[in-house]
Amino acid sequence: MNKIVCYGDSNTFGFVPAIGTRFDENTRWTGILAQKFKNEYDVVEEGANNRTGCSDNPAGFLYSAQRHFPKIIAKQKDVEFLILSIGSNDLQYQYDISLKNFERGIENLIQIAQKYVRNIILVPSIILDENVLKGMFNVQFDETSISKSKKYGKVYKKLADLYGCRVFDINEFARPSSKDGLHYDEESHRLIAENLEKFIREL
Repeated sequence: MNKIVCYGDSNTFGFVPAIGTRFDENTRWTGILAQKFKNEYDVVEEGANNRTGCSDNPAGFLYSAQRHFPKIIAKQKDVEFLILSIGSNDLQYQYDISLKNFERGIENLIQIAQKYVRNIILVPSIILDENVLKGMFNVQFDETSISKSKKYGKVYKKLADLYGCRVFDINEFARPSSKDGLHYDEESHRLIAENLEKFIREL
């Protein structure tokens, strides 16, 4: 069976806002998507909490996409769709990443993916809101993080045009939870899965 690989960070993993556990397979968007395509595609969930897309993460190999992604995508066979949803953790002020360096990092992931994958769907990171400064992640994100998150969408669209990828912008219908300003709540997970299913079927 052909595969849909979902690669990303905690919002792909299914992090429960303000609690830190994982939404079950009936709630997280990757799990719902797996159910919707259960007779058509094998949906592979490759999300990890705190994974960065471009920055070298001190937490190690699993959490640095620039090191981890090339290994994991090379092992996958018969991938029809790659859903690449990453970048929120690069907004942590400790990385102080510029938009240009972010663009280069995502571009590198795309170039690697194109060696193995037929269709790449880019999912811009959720736009952070002011609640991220009040919740459990206020020691990692600041006002600059919020400002940069609003510009990520243009970077993804630019790269999609350049490399012939598709953009699925979750910010058109999903919002971060008011509990932490960073992670999807149950309703957003449901909306993402439903709209993503339609998006893939149209392709």
